[in-house]
This record gives sequence, C-alpha cells and structure tokens, in this order.
Amino acid sequence: MNILITGAKGFVGRNLTEALKNIKDGKDRTHPGLSISEIYVYDVDSTAAELEEYCKDADFVFNHAGVNRPKENSEYMEGNFGFASKLLDTLKACGNKCPVMLSSSVQATLCGRFEGSEYGKSKLAGEELFFDYARETGAAVYVYRFPNLFGKWCRPNYNSAIATFCHNIANGLPIQVSDPAVEMDVLYIDDLVDEMLCALAGQPHRCDFDGTKPVENAGGKYCYAPVHYETTLGYLAETIKSFPKLRESLDVPDSSNALESKLYSTWLSYLPASSFIYDLRMNKDERGSFTEIIKTKTAGQFSVNITKPGITKGNHWHRSKHEKFVVVSGEGLIQLRRIGADEEGCPYPIVEYRVSGKHIQVVDMIPGYTHNIINLSDSEDLVTFMWANEIFDPERPDTYSEKVEI
Repeated sequence: MNILITGAKGFVGRNLTEALKNIKDGKDRTHPGLSISEIYVYDVDSTAAELEEYCKDADFVFNHAGVNRPKENSEYMEGNFGFASKLLDTLKACGNKCPVMLSSSVQATLCGRFEGSEYGKSKLAGEELFFDYARETGAAVYVYRFPNLFGKWCRPNYNSAIATFCHNIANGLPIQVSDPAVEMDVLYIDDLVDEMLCALAGQPHRCDFDGTKPVENAGGKYCYAPVHYETTLGYLAETIKSFPKLRESLDVPDSSNALESKLYSTWLSYLPASSFIYDLRMNKDERGSFTEIIKTKTAGQFSVNITKPGITKGNHWHRSKHEKFVVVSGEGLIQLRRIGADEEGCPYPIVEYRVSGKHIQVVDMIPGYTHNIINLSDSEDLVTFMWANEIFDPERPDTYSEKVEI
C-alpha cells in the first residue's frame, strides 16, 4: 500500500508519518493487517509534479494540508479549500479513486463560539468539496472534524493552548488564562494517529454532530476519534502548572487519569535538554546511601540502597508495611526472622537468601518479620532497588528495630 500525506511537516502530519514509518519498517507489529510499501510526503515546498506523481501511485491519501493563522482572512479559503480542490482534481486527472481522508475542524460546525468563523467557513467548504467528490467518483471519503489537538511536536504560541502552556511552563515562562471556565474538547495526538490507522484499514469510527459534539453513529456522515476528553481551560492550566513540582515531591502523574498522563507526556516533550536531568537527595553515611526516587500516592515509593562492603543494613520489622528488595549489583545476603517465639518459647528460625546482581530476583519483606541485608563483598558496593507499598511517614514510620540474629 502506498500512502500520500499532505501537510506532512505539520503537527499531525509528522506524527502520522513517523507512525507509518514504524509499521513500514517492521518496528510496530501491532497492525498486522497493514502492509506499507511507500510513504509519500507532500508539503508547501513540494512541487506540482511531485503531487501528480504521488496521486498516480497512492492507495490512500491523508490530507492534512491547511492554513491556520494566515495574515489575511482570504487565505483561509485559498489554503483550506483551494488546495483540497487541487488535490482532488489531480486524483481525478490520474483516474485514482483511492480512499481520501480530510483533516477538518470542529469550527466547521459554525456553532456556538465558532459562529461566523472564517476559518470554519473555509473548512466547511472543503468538507462539501470532498462529499461532492465522493458522490461524483464513488471514492471513499473520510471527513474528520478535529477538536483541540495536543501532544509532542505541536507548535506553541500558534493555535494550541496546551502546547503554549506546556512550552511556557517547561521553560519557566508565565502563562495567561483568560477564562478558566471555558469548556474544551481535547484530543491527544497518539489517539488521533490510532484512529488514522483505523481509517487506513477501512474501519473509521463514524458519527454525526449535535452542535459541536460528535455523536457515534455507524452510518454517520463524519468520522471521529472516539478517545477524547471534555475538560476546561482552567483544569488544563492548573494540571500542567503542577508538573514541575512533581520533581520536588518525587511524585508522578496519576496513571489512572488518562488525560493527566497524556498532558504530562506532552509537557515533557517541551523541556529543554538541560532539564532532562535533575538531582535526587542521597542520604549518605559510613554504611552507604539511601535515595528515594519516586513517591506515589497509590503505589508506594521506589528507592535505591547502596551498602558498603561488609556492612549490614536493616535489622528492623514492620507491622503492616511490606517491601520488595531486588539486588542489581554485587553479592549479598538477605535474612528474615519472624518476630516472637514459637510454642516452645524458642525464637523462630532465620530464613536466608543469597542474592546477586548476576541473577535478578525479588525478595519480599514480610510484615511481622525482622529483616536485614548484608554486603558479602570485601571490595564492591551492594546496590539494591527497593519498593515499599507506602510512602515513608516520619510521624508513623511503622519501623521497629530488632536484630535478625539473636
């Protein structure tokens, strides 16, 4: 299958192109039904001859070319309707009736705050052009009215509030929120790309529109990405503003909140390279160090423990807290002993595990068992990755000292 992407250097075009390359090169095997031979990329610096060549060979066309911020309103119609007309005329001249996808906008509804929008009018004209083309040629036409898009590689200070918020906050710049209560329907770029691949496979999700809202309808006139989020401008701004603070608290976004997780991925993509790295607090003493890496409200905390040669750490137990130890470098011994005595009044036996970074294993620290970890080496540090089911609370540490060996 040969794919033509117009507007290939734009936000959507770039993300779609890279996704198709992964499929073509066999790096993405999640779409076994798609076989891609060539990907033709067309943009403003391409030639009419290239467009004709691509239109001859294309088995599917994604039309993402368009104008968003022209100097004159007249350029809306020229860029959005004019090029669409040129593309369809070229396909007709080549006798190519392959499926064609149109990147339109919810502004084409001309409803609510979009009433009278010159941009919306140009997009609506492009839609009607495509529907006329489908009736005339019998070709499959997929018209998508995109809501507010966001994700990596979106241009800030252009036509995406999320891109601007992420860029500014990632670079220590202020943001402006005119009205936090403004309602927004937002669509993440990878969810959109997934839908584009559905369209490529001939399985687009169809809908009709109730005002600006897509309403699922298998026989609908339009197409849409089913995974999108209705939110407010204020929520978006406050959520993105909270991300830099996560590094200070060692917290991470709530992975159960899909929108928050996708906003965080987007924010990361705007960080300057100098901010990719950040320091952690290493709690050092003569025995080694202990460094907390991540603290979560729902999944506990993750840490790295370094034990110097010949040193024993731990010798404490927990009533309810439980942990997992994973030695990733060095040679060690983990010991556990149940607290108290058996029916005969004897201490419970010590359970021992020889652990090594050469053979990665998990050892559970059981509630009610005192435990320790010993570096068996005379020269090498013992490095242990540790997870605890709860964040350490100095007011309620649930940690009680007691030696394993009596």
